[in-house]
Amino acid sequence: MGSYVTKLVNAAKQSSHLVSQLDCRTKNVALTRMSQLLITHKDYIIKENKKDIAAARKHRLTQSFIDRLSLNDARIKGMSTSLKEIARFTDPINKVIERWRMPNGLTIQKVSVPIGVILIIYEARPNVTSDCIGLCFKSSNVSILRGGRNALHSNKAIVTILTQAIREVGIQYNPFFFVEQSDYKIVDDLLGRNAYIDLVIPRGGEALIKKVVERSSIPVIKHDKGICALFIDRTANLNNALRICINAKVQRPSVCNAVETILVHKNVAKKFLPLLKEEFDTYGVIIKGDTRAAAILSGIKKAKEIDWHTEYLDLIVSLKVVDDIDDAIAHINYFGSHHTDSIVTESKKNAKKFVKEVDSACCFVNISTRFSDGYQFGLGAEIGISTNKLHARGPMGVRDLTTYKYVVRGNGQIRES
Repeated sequence: MGSYVTKLVNAAKQSSHLVSQLDCRTKNVALTRMSQLLITHKDYIIKENKKDIAAARKHRLTQSFIDRLSLNDARIKGMSTSLKEIARFTDPINKVIERWRMPNGLTIQKVSVPIGVILIIYEARPNVTSDCIGLCFKSSNVSILRGGRNALHSNKAIVTILTQAIREVGIQYNPFFFVEQSDYKIVDDLLGRNAYIDLVIPRGGEALIKKVVERSSIPVIKHDKGICALFIDRTANLNNALRICINAKVQRPSVCNAVETILVHKNVAKKFLPLLKEEFDTYGVIIKGDTRAAAILSGIKKAKEIDWHTEYLDLIVSLKVVDDIDDAIAHINYFGSHHTDSIVTESKKNAKKFVKEVDSACCFVNISTRFSDGYQFGLGAEIGISTNKLHARGPMGVRDLTTYKYVVRGNGQIRES
């Protein structure tokens, strides 16, 4: 195992210099070809994906897990479109971020450069493979991808096709590497290779992220769990609020930007909650409510302390009646994961207060939490939704995969003190 990882990280480090020298046109041609070949070979990808789905069902994995694992024509088209969009972006490398001139004549430039070698550790979603390859490649980084063993066939198929694309456009070295071995010990080995790997981005469940943060000797940007909340203010348009709640919970409950907690102002609770329950019942959503919610809605489950901390990733939602906007903000900041939270309100004052005081990567007004997504932000895709506060926060696109260096020019100046 050690020799396998040593060869892998050595090759990645050597490729890093070559990738950093690629011109924008070459990268865009390669990304466009990747996009095309995903569609050309979609039947092959789906065939391999079915092997993973069959194994997941055999091992009785949850339906929400299988949903994240599954690929179909629409999802592959989305993967292809993401790569096409990434190709259209301005090259984020070698851009002058700032420039200034010192009194002694030195000209100083702050210039964007690649991070280097990025290790991405992720679980069930095979579309992450193409998104991360595309984003890292466009930002002139080398990626090492360690996907979950449950998606091995799907990921290998995608990597095979994308490798074919870069060969067709004349790139004869590897700008991305896929870890085919599924031994969990490989992750620990990779996390210790700080001489070769510059950044780690884990995408997955709470246990995976905790393990990576605890064991990594390499800087980590966390894609933490998504305990997303919606607050229905007393001034809310209740028709809009109902539509937003349904979309945020039901459209795709297995993803991190689905809503897990709904907070309702006490002044509208008696009118709104029965409407909400009626809609949720049609979709089979299980409601876990606090005492005040249970007093209005008979037959719902009683929420426990742990529920406010839980990312369900399923058709389950926590429901709480709050006294006012301050009560809602306090709940979100204490129980939330600082991922994405939204207010439904007609009050400009309350909207301004919410986005100012909620300490989350994404703060929304009058929209579903499902919009917390790189593609929806116009980023083409995302390498993750960072809940960190340093370097990058929220959906991470190509610009977030750069760092910078200082370029200083003079005409013979020397320092005298």
